[in-house]
Amino acid sequence: QVQLVESGGGLVQPGGSLRLSCAASGFIFDNVAIGWFRQAPGKEREGVSCMDDSDSSIQYARSVKGRFTISRDNAKEMAYLQMNSLKPEDTAVYYCAVSTFFSASVCETGLHYDYWGQGTQVTVSL
Repeated sequence: QVQLVESGGGLVQPGGSLRLSCAASGFIFDNVAIGWFRQAPGKEREGVSCMDDSDSSIQYARSVKGRFTISRDNAKEMAYLQMNSLKPEDTAVYYCAVSTFFSASVCETGLHYDYWGQGTQVTVSL
């Protein structure tokens, strides 16, 4: 069965770092696009970063460029989001998602991402 499980969230002070992990199972990991998304209270879901199956296309939201890094380990069926220089506005529930239709997927919103994890809370606060 298809499953995505996020981990690594927590409470961190502004300027701190966290690494989110996404453990995947139930599909051929090499042939899917990976996306990290977040949703904060009162805000729409937004794409944080996405990576296609060949790693030839990596996207970052304008708000996280230079601070966050997406990566994947296909052998381990894991995806990661390294988050540095965290800001209070990064506070949100972060979701890992997979698209098996990556040619049509939209990183900005998560459209056509087929499978989603349950999310992990990231809180950036003093």
